[in-house]
Amino acid sequence: MEAETQTDVVVRPVRDVDAEALGRVHATCWHETYDHLISKAALEKISPRRMAELWTHWAVQGPDFRMFAALVNGEIVGFAGSGPARDKDAPRNRELYFIYLLDAHHGTGIGQKLFDAVIGSDEEVYLWVADDNPRAHRFYTRNGFALDGASHTEPFLGEMLTEVRFVR
Repeated sequence: MEAETQTDVVVRPVRDVDAEALGRVHATCWHETYDHLISKAALEKISPRRMAELWTHWAVQGPDFRMFAALVNGEIVGFAGSGPARDKDAPRNRELYFIYLLDAHHGTGIGQKLFDAVIGSDEEVYLWVADDNPRAHRFYTRNGFALDGASHTEPFLGEMLTEVRFVR
């Protein structure tokens, strides 16, 4: 069954016509990922429509940005994006902005395919991830990242979220 599932997976660049589907998946992933870190009331403010509006912008940022979607049986189930570093004190020139995958597809190898689509095998890169996200920490460690000691607490959906920085 695993091999059959893998043949149904397509990882391709995000297209502007994907915005609505990406918005739905993005909103769902935030509920699944942050439900233990952010209140239910804050998470209920997430709108698939608002997320789709963000994707309309993100999908067309230019060649320095890599935005990819993963599809299973033609339906978007996850996405990843990287681009130029956004931090003034960035330890690398490139930043992994996000990888999100619906919970139902965790452990299938799709997250790795998304990562490989937006980050080169020897590319030096950094990322921020929620401090209390052990699954993500393990994924990034397997991909050669290490915590560098930096952290920050930032507003997220009207609440505060602490993130830690991984560097490779």
